[in-house]
Amino acid sequence: MKKVTKLRSTVLAAAITTTFTLGVVGQATAGPAPLAPLDSIKVPIPPDNKLTPAKVELGKLLFFDARIGGDASTGCSTCHEPDQGWAWAEDFSRGYPGTVHWRNSQTVINSAFYPRQFWAGSASSNEKQAKSAAKGGVAGNGESDIMEARLALIPEYVKRFKEVYGTEWPLISDVWGAISAFERTLNTVGKYEAPLDKYLKGDKSALSKQQLAGKAVFEGKGGCIQCHNGALITDSDFHNIGVPPNKRWEEDGLAQITFRFEQYAKGMTQEGYRKAKSDWGFYYRSKNKWDRGKFRTPSLRYVKYTAPYMHNGIFYTLEDVVDFYNRGGKDEDGRTTPFPENMDKRIKPLGLSDQEKEDLVAFIESMSGPEITMKKPAMPPYAPLFTKAQLQAAQEAK
Repeated sequence: MKKVTKLRSTVLAAAITTTFTLGVVGQATAGPAPLAPLDSIKVPIPPDNKLTPAKVELGKLLFFDARIGGDASTGCSTCHEPDQGWAWAEDFSRGYPGTVHWRNSQTVINSAFYPRQFWAGSASSNEKQAKSAAKGGVAGNGESDIMEARLALIPEYVKRFKEVYGTEWPLISDVWGAISAFERTLNTVGKYEAPLDKYLKGDKSALSKQQLAGKAVFEGKGGCIQCHNGALITDSDFHNIGVPPNKRWEEDGLAQITFRFEQYAKGMTQEGYRKAKSDWGFYYRSKNKWDRGKFRTPSLRYVKYTAPYMHNGIFYTLEDVVDFYNRGGKDEDGRTTPFPENMDKRIKPLGLSDQEKEDLVAFIESMSGPEITMKKPAMPPYAPLFTKAQLQAAQEAK
């Protein structure tokens, strides 16, 4: 039975990856998909959430509005700041007031291309990601009825939701759709195209001599392309690459509380709840012990702006990341994953020279084009649903 369950899990992961690969290159390929320009694939748009200019503009307002959350202090942009790579430039993301988050904030740039969202793949779309983040206990901590009630007290939102969705009042389910519509416009195509894309489309002057040397390392000795491939530069699969726990668990009391809360929230066994010393990753979704320590391969696109790196943000530079891989999945202190039995067999010491490491970093940086900046819009103000006179008249009419 155990073998059958493991086979089913493996087949599912392979199906997700194969589906994505087919979308990138048009046919199944042996080995990793070659690198490809991002505009060779299209942003998946669900049939029940078509993009319109009005919906995107509404979603932009909601993305930056902290009233989409628990105490009106923590919205999407709180953890996904445009000037911080549309992420958050610390090891752990910002948490809801009084808490500490437990994972690194991933950028929303190009997120619409992912078949699974979050580090452990717990959401299958931008819509589900937005809802989960806004209502998560250590993230937005919002309650649907309260968020809906707030929107009903903002005339600009009442007007916009009626125009976009035809509803008399804003509905919270439509909030996730509007935010997702806006997020689907945040991608690195067109004027934000990376030098690598230009090179792959025929402009051989787009990459420097050093970057071309780094490309050879990336696709050869470094083995990076085994997991970072295709147009999105990820296999969208889950791997244990040896990332050690963040020492902050041992030093930060609030982080430890969050960690225990997350173990409980994700259905850990009593033993796991009491004894876990690290983030178990994809295990929380599959509950298979061979998935402990596995996390989704992030895209390397826009990575120049999204430090720190890894699911727990323990590496603050790309040089740190390359050194980690070069050591065979160990940090500078020799620490590695608490689940070495699950470590990807392809992770091994690479023997890269200092020059090769520098070349590799230069090539990875070519995967990022111009920074995507955006001025935060002014938030529409509250207004009462009715005047004092109307309230008095209604009471007198009873």
